[in-house]
Amino acid sequence: MNYAETVDYLYHAAPMFSNIGAGAYKEGLSTTMALDIHFSHPHQKFRTIHVAGTNGKGSVSSTLAAILQSAGLRVGLYTSPHLVDFRERIRVNGEMISEDRVVRFVEQERAFFEPLSPSFFELTTALAFKYFKEEQVDVAVVEVGLGGRLDCTNIIRPDLAVITNISFDHQQFLGDTLPLIAGEKAGIIKTGVPVVVGETNGHPDVREVFAARAKAKGCIIRFADEEQFPQVECQLNGDYQQANMQTVQCAVDELRKQRSYRGLLTDEVVAHGLLHVMELTGLQGRWQQLRECPTLVCDAGHNAAGISYVVRQLSEQPNSHLRIVFGMVNDKDYQFAVSALEALKDRATYYFTQPSCHRALPADSLAAPFIGKGIPVRTFPTVQAAVSAALSDASPSDFIFVGGSCYVVADLLTDWDTINHLLRTK
Repeated sequence: MNYAETVDYLYHAAPMFSNIGAGAYKEGLSTTMALDIHFSHPHQKFRTIHVAGTNGKGSVSSTLAAILQSAGLRVGLYTSPHLVDFRERIRVNGEMISEDRVVRFVEQERAFFEPLSPSFFELTTALAFKYFKEEQVDVAVVEVGLGGRLDCTNIIRPDLAVITNISFDHQQFLGDTLPLIAGEKAGIIKTGVPVVVGETNGHPDVREVFAARAKAKGCIIRFADEEQFPQVECQLNGDYQQANMQTVQCAVDELRKQRSYRGLLTDEVVAHGLLHVMELTGLQGRWQQLRECPTLVCDAGHNAAGISYVVRQLSEQPNSHLRIVFGMVNDKDYQFAVSALEALKDRATYYFTQPSCHRALPADSLAAPFIGKGIPVRTFPTVQAAVSAALSDASPSDFIFVGGSCYVVADLLTDWDTINHLLRTK
């Protein structure tokens, strides 16, 4: 198989959450343990930092990786989902795993793993850990896929556990209250491993879940939003990054206490990492500006908390008119999103669409509440069509936002060159 065929095999042979949703979710770690034994426990050959949470995992993971790289360490980074290329999930010092390594992994190991019927994420995690061992990384920053307690990344014993925040998402798996969701995320807290919690958002019951778990496991716990850290300059834009950078600073402060990192994480190293996150790690889709005149920004925020941040920042834009290209997947709270976006109706034009994945929410579902209230909207079958229309309609002073789902952002980034070419030829 070539690379394209191999990735297609992975998508179809192993259930992939982005395609089929709940059917791809496997509770328990038995398959993960079988894969880990088969590959001789590769995660034990390098240090790790584990990052869970509802929002901000990717930004925090990538920023920590950038800082560790700036300190001269060889750093693995495992994140999900990818936006354009599967290989974005697995990086060493910012470089994606090669196509050849992905192909060889499947060709050499499929006879073993096919009888196990692993999920896509279980298989990808096994590949990542094996690759990091082979590449002799010093440390890997490992982002939780979903939840924490039963996530297949939870076989690691990290130097530090980070939980960014708790809000509603994936309630069908994690529970329908914030304390229940917090309990699942708290499952990454292990005996004697220090933990940093980014935000509890004024929920004492959520704070108590984490505090109780840390006490039971005999480990230090710090709540970043209860400590004072200076504001820092970071390459990542978006108001919500302020809380993420508080979390990062608290995590760095805790790592500085450990022998493996002591003396490496100087103020200069931290500042360099913060200012070069995207170049060092390849992170995309976080309030990312793709053009000016008109300004076009995309963001992968996709649940209630993420969309709230986005709408708040859109409301603060000084541009004369907003053009909002928006789409979602069908297991998110689109009614909340509709209500939040409606607050911008006096200065916005809406272009509703759907991402090119099986879980896409039809654009008409987003449009219907607006149409019912007499608010004009337009719908489009693809992200490319919606963005092209917004750009064609826009004056140089307008602000175009594209988001609602990481899969909408993925479609945008995949088709960006085509969109620009079509605009130039009109």
